[in-house]
Amino acid sequence: MIAILQSEWFKLRKSKITFILMIGPLIGLMTGINSPIEVKVSEWEQALLYMNLTYALLFLPLITGVLSSLICRYEHQAGGWKQLLALPVSRGQVFVAKYIVLVILVLVIQLLYLCALVAVGSIKGFSEPFPIEIIWKSILGGWVATFPLVALQLWMSMLFNSFAAPFAVNVIFTLPSILAINSEHIGPYYLWAQPFSMMYIGGKTDDIFFIPWEQLISVVGGGFILFFLCGYIYFQRKAV
Repeated sequence: MIAILQSEWFKLRKSKITFILMIGPLIGLMTGINSPIEVKVSEWEQALLYMNLTYALLFLPLITGVLSSLICRYEHQAGGWKQLLALPVSRGQVFVAKYIVLVILVLVIQLLYLCALVAVGSIKGFSEPFPIEIIWKSILGGWVATFPLVALQLWMSMLFNSFAAPFAVNVIFTLPSILAINSEHIGPYYLWAQPFSMMYIGGKTDDIFFIPWEQLISVVGGGFILFFLCGYIYFQRKAV
């Protein structure tokens, strides 16, 4: 497994992965710098709320599709799947390794986004203490919320040879999340709205990641199990 992970990282190093990882945090940084600050709430929380409107609602769900397509790009070229599976590795190990790499990349993006928030506070001269518990809950919550999306996009990327096809599917389902988050009946169950919901610090702070346990287990956990197993089973049977 370690060898497979190293191989996946070596392939990603040849791509524009650094630029892709920086896009979201840079968008958040620019949004935070230009956001108005009201004295009614914490300066840090106000900045994060404005930054999340673009980052958590649109960028974070969309980047899972980009990264998933990128990590399968080499295998879709010149019989790459045959060459990879000819090595002494199982298909299950390949699928799990790619998934692990993807969630680590998303975690890196989240940490860079945290750095962007700290930079916003330094640039704008925030005087209030940094609410580390609330901010970390938001950062880790957004990361956990992408688990089912990463599993789904990895499955789609293995299913389609085209780079654009899985990304288009992701865009189609991401855009309605703008409307879904405003619905009490649809928002809690719409998978693409979960990154925003779990990073929205205006939610109930007593709940895990600002959402009820039932929502975390059924929607995020259930979605992860469903899409991970579907992708895993599909890859086991995939003709190469």
